[in-house]
Amino acid sequence: MDKNKLKRIVLTFFLSVFMIAFAFGQIIIPQPNKVEELTGTFRYEKGLSINAGDKSFELLIPGFVEAARRFAGVSVTEKRKADIQLVYNSRVENQEGYRLSVEPQKITVEASSGQGCFYGLQSLLQLILFADNKGEIKCLQMEDEPRYSWRGLMLDESRHFFGKTEVEKLLDQMALLKLNKFHWHLTDEPGWRIEIRKYPLLTQIGGLGNYSDPKAPARYYTQDEIKEILAYAAERFIEIIPEIDMPGHATAAVKAYPEYSGGGSEKHPDFTFNPGNEATYSFLTDILREVSTLFPSDYIHIGGDEVSYGNQQWPSLPGVKKIMNENGLEDLVQVEHYFLRRMSDSIQSLGNKMLGWDEVVSSGINSNRSLVMWWRHDKPEVLQNALNNDFQVVLCPRIPLYFDFVQDEKHISGRKWGGKFAPLESVYRFPSDDFLPAAAITDKRVLGIQANLWTETIDDSERLEFMTFPRISAFAESGWTRENSKNYEDFQQRISKLLAFYKKEQITVFDFTSPNSKEITGPVK
Repeated sequence: MDKNKLKRIVLTFFLSVFMIAFAFGQIIIPQPNKVEELTGTFRYEKGLSINAGDKSFELLIPGFVEAARRFAGVSVTEKRKADIQLVYNSRVENQEGYRLSVEPQKITVEASSGQGCFYGLQSLLQLILFADNKGEIKCLQMEDEPRYSWRGLMLDESRHFFGKTEVEKLLDQMALLKLNKFHWHLTDEPGWRIEIRKYPLLTQIGGLGNYSDPKAPARYYTQDEIKEILAYAAERFIEIIPEIDMPGHATAAVKAYPEYSGGGSEKHPDFTFNPGNEATYSFLTDILREVSTLFPSDYIHIGGDEVSYGNQQWPSLPGVKKIMNENGLEDLVQVEHYFLRRMSDSIQSLGNKMLGWDEVVSSGINSNRSLVMWWRHDKPEVLQNALNNDFQVVLCPRIPLYFDFVQDEKHISGRKWGGKFAPLESVYRFPSDDFLPAAAITDKRVLGIQANLWTETIDDSERLEFMTFPRISAFAESGWTRENSKNYEDFQQRISKLLAFYKKEQITVFDFTSPNSKEITGPVK
């Protein structure tokens, strides 16, 4: 064996030992990128006090006080001379980065933005929450910032609706793990879940039913409820991105307003909007205008995927024939791309950027005002094409980031792809060249990663949580922690206390450590 290889093995061994030793003493998930343990401890008996040296950081104090009380049972009060000092520091260059110092007499969180300070407080909260000895934190110095700027979770509520309480519960746990994007899939075939005041039938009729029961009562979010959830997310520095599916996956919408239907197929009836009806574009732009006004995000996701499932009737539609003749469109794929370009223009006119699944890469939309989500893990060439065309990309491949895929070989409720599924370790080891072209891992146009929770086989909150936890923690570490700071064996040690925390919070988890862990099943697809 050559000397360099031996050195690497020895270094890896000692690094692993160090990380595991750190994990037993102090637990933070996702693993910080630079930590130095110091001698001594910070002790508190009757609670903690906190003060913000910067006025913008004062806004963070009530949330931390509430989280410390609620999750850790620790009382925190605001005082001028306080145990915990929140300090503005312009030298922390990354807006999501922070420095955390625990000394025997004080704790200091430094950041150059409210978001960075918030993440520093989440790390401190975990030190309190997972401490071996309550009332005691070991001294340390930490410098930390995320690997990726996009660390997202998508929830599909068209197929099954979960409601405000469950969404806010998810947002709480996302915040603790420093996830920052919540992609909200609100419309699809089974149901329309967002109030659009100009078109009330979208919820009155389109909101009826779900994937399991087409006759279920209408379930949807009012705009006032959405505003409350948006405010809740903003306090946790989570951006909510709405998705309004088009031109496919439109069944719920055209059930309410059939004049805009482009037909479908035997398996997917009334699956599409009619791209040859000029009124369709006005109808959808009206919807997107209300969505844009409601959501502060720069992005609106319009889907753009799987249109071929239900465009078989397009050739027979007079309007489609007309736009094909007038625009020189040779086939239905070009019709689809024509539709996407027009809706991209509408989104830009509203001051937003378009977000779409990876089918939109070849549509001719402007890459400067669009973002692509690469989901088809079996089509790495589509990812490469997106990068070649200078699109910014979020990685969310089915394997291993679709959380409707089973977590264990023995599980029966959920999906597999050619025998492959999404166990905790695969989620943790993403991204790597086991899953995608190596060049994409470091490409600056890759903004980050996202886990997608489709709900065909998830029909209640208990199963929703079972499929999410603890995989979401492995995912969070993959999005935040640099590759050279990750260690799966160490993660397995740290996660034991997180599992206990989830159970205390009455969150249903898959206990991967127990061979007899019960599967929480859902409707079998």
